[in-house]
Amino acid sequence: MSQSITEHIIALENMKKYPKELFYKGNLALLNRPKVAIVGSRRLSNYTREFTYSLAKALSKRGVCVVSGAAMGVDAIAHEGAGAENTIAVVANGLNIRYPVVNTSLIEAIENKGLMLSQFNDGFRATGWSFVVRNELVVALGDILIVTEADLDSGSMRSVEYALRMGKEIYVLPQRLHESLGTNKLLEEGKAQCITDIEAFVSAFGEEVRNDMLKDDFFYHCQTLPTFDDTLSKFGDRVYEAELEGLVTIHNGIVRLN
Repeated sequence: MSQSITEHIIALENMKKYPKELFYKGNLALLNRPKVAIVGSRRLSNYTREFTYSLAKALSKRGVCVVSGAAMGVDAIAHEGAGAENTIAVVANGLNIRYPVVNTSLIEAIENKGLMLSQFNDGFRATGWSFVVRNELVVALGDILIVTEADLDSGSMRSVEYALRMGKEIYVLPQRLHESLGTNKLLEEGKAQCITDIEAFVSAFGEEVRNDMLKDDFFYHCQTLPTFDDTLSKFGDRVYEAELEGLVTIHNGIVRLN
């Protein structure tokens, strides 16, 4: 059975209207991590499949939580690439319904290891308008939006409209002419930036997470390249201890994970 979130989520203030209720299953701590929203076509090319997976996996290795909509295609590949424990799935139905059925195993894994979110009560079945509501929530949660493949008239392009209104940076994969016309148009119009090197792109989120490092609130805070003063005010002497242990470096007033 799903539960209702009671605490205020600052990221959702970007939405046209803050959700009246938000239901969840799973690990709410994922909301405190750096988050990237990844969306795209349900009918994706093999090229998009490969690089969506690689991109999500590379982000998760740096402590980034991948947010998507649990749909077929790009959504499912993004969740799988990140790993269930590093992903948030936002759905357009009640959380007691695992939809689409083809993604049942994936959704169950996210319930147990990641985080499922919905604005809809148990028993609610997805409709055309509820997918639109779902898309806005996905975009609001992400610090940035990545669209890996999209047609011109698609739900992913409507997600782009939300991102533009919220002032979010938008990124796309390079695609061939006459394919993924939506993302190519975004590049043409200067509304998106192109990811030409996955490792170079994800390096902005820090180094790969060491398996022996404690992944707590302090760690995920440092993943955002915070100022020393902000880190000190939130965590006190912990920042000095981490520096002595070689876990972080403080340079020019910025705290970076080693």
